[in-house]
This record gives sequence, C-alpha cells and structure tokens, in this order.
Amino acid sequence: MYIKILTFLCADSKFTQQELPACKPLLTPAIVISAFLLVGILFVPIGLASLSASQEIVELIDRYDTNCGPITDKVGYIQDSKTNKSCTRTLTVPKHMKSPIQIYYQIGDFYQNHRRYVKSRSDKQLLYKDAAHLTKDCDPEGYSADGAPIVPCGLVAWSLFNDTYTISVNKKAIEVNKKDIAWQSDKNKKFGNDVYPRNFQNGNLIGGAKLNASIPLSKQEDLIVWMRTAALPTFRKLYGRIETDIMANDQLTVVIQNNYNTYSFGGSKALVLSTTSWIGGKNKFIGVAYLIVGGLCLFLALVFVVLYMFKPRTLGDPSFLSWNRDTLDYPN
Repeated sequence: MYIKILTFLCADSKFTQQELPACKPLLTPAIVISAFLLVGILFVPIGLASLSASQEIVELIDRYDTNCGPITDKVGYIQDSKTNKSCTRTLTVPKHMKSPIQIYYQIGDFYQNHRRYVKSRSDKQLLYKDAAHLTKDCDPEGYSADGAPIVPCGLVAWSLFNDTYTISVNKKAIEVNKKDIAWQSDKNKKFGNDVYPRNFQNGNLIGGAKLNASIPLSKQEDLIVWMRTAALPTFRKLYGRIETDIMANDQLTVVIQNNYNTYSFGGSKALVLSTTSWIGGKNKFIGVAYLIVGGLCLFLALVFVVLYMFKPRTLGDPSFLSWNRDTLDYPN
C-alpha cells in the first residue's frame, strides 16, 4: 500500500506538478485600484454607522470601592463579618436611558484567565448529579472542613461575586430583573437541573457569595454568569436589567452591600448602567477600525491612480504567460 502511495506521489502528473486548473488573476492597475476603492466604499459607511450607534449609547460608570469603606485597613474592614458594609451612592442620569438598561459589575486587576484558577473546577460535577465526588481539579476548594465534597467545587465558584445593588429612581424603588442574564446554552448544556449545591462555602477559606441549596445549578444564573471566566483582567459581568426607561436628570440612588474583597489584591469595583444598540454596548474600537482601514484603502487607491496617470507602466502581453499558452506536454 505504501509503495502505491509513493508511486502516486512521485508520478509526473498535473497534480504532483501543481498544474491543475486554478484562478490566477492578473493584478493590473485597474483591478488593484478597483479593489481598494470597493473596500474603502464598504468600510467607511460601516465605520460611521458603528460610531454613530456607539455614541447613542448612554453609559454610567461609578467606581465605589474607594469610597465605600474606611480610608485605612480596607482588608480588615471587608473581612469583618460583623461590620455593616452598606454604602449609598447617588448618580445623575445625563441623558434619557431607554429600557432595557443593563446593569453590570466591573472588576479590575482580577486575573480570571490564570491557568490554575481556570482549571480549578469540575465541569462534570456541574452537569451530572452522580459526579459530586469528582473534585480532583478543585483544590483547595474540593472538600469541606469535615471531608465532604463541595458542590460546586473549585476556586472559580468559591470566588463568586457577592456585592448587591438596590436601585431607586427619584426615591422610588425599581425592580432589577435577574432572569435570563446567563447564556441559554450554558444553562441547558453545562449546568444540571438536578444538581444542587452541597457544602458550598464550608471549606477552610473565606470565599464569596453563598448559594441557595434548594435551587438547582441550572437556575442559579449569577453563578452561571460568573463561571464563564473572562479573558482580560478588567471585565464586566451582567448583574441584571432595568425594564423601565430612566429620564434625563433623574436621580439614581444605589444602596450597595460592599461585600466582595478586591482590596487584598489591589483590584477595583465599579457599577455600570448602560443602554444597548444593534452593535451591543459602548465600543468605539470597531467603528474606528473600519474607518482607518476604509480610509487607508481610499488613500492607496488615490495614490495608485495618480501614479498610473503620471508614471504609467507598459504592461506585458498576458498571452505569453505559461498558463495562457500551449505547452508541448500539456496543451490547453
């Protein structure tokens, strides 16, 4: 069999000599200029539309970790379970915010992409009821203080965000919708509807939020959102939605339970309220990138037109190209 394959590869054929029919365009000045013009004409309007959509998004960002808590010994303050960690922040809405308004928590200098952190979980345990004992990769949060397996185990679940936000508009409380904040695919395929938390946050280390042991993991959307680890050290995760419009100059009062410890590693926390558009959240990069590429293509097209007009170059006869003329061995 190997001899047959070797014979085939060594045979003097169009396949082995790479002479099969192929598209071999001639990059004439007209084709090059037309290609640059086409890309520029397409990219510039897309960039302008993307920038316009991004400018219409209203976004409020309030970093509260520096103002919620004492000036000194913030680590001791956040680790003291007896201390009242309630904090009230007042924000003024600059423009009309159309519903739904997305509420995010933003954490800075938190490396969720660290290899040991990402591996500290058990995907089978999250999905299957009879896999509670699979805690091999979850150290140091695999077993509780009395030796029972923790569900869900691992550092990712253990570090679950536990700050809470209560929002009022003009001193009138509004409801925060926390349904459907996680990906549907994650809820259906990564977290079991018959898997319930067991011994969670009963380990030897002080962790983040606690879970309701009577609700299956597939329904605990805060956990599901958190378990989709971020690629960058500064990231946002969806906390909930406000389903009513907020008018310009309205006063937002946010009562924050400042529980999550970012002080021990020098991180930051912020509350983000944002509207959305067809492009998603506020993001100028896409629009600027399209404008730069489109503008560069239009500029190069103009340069080539000028060069072709003032310093034209005589083109050769394409009929003399090897694939356009008959050969002795392989006539066209």
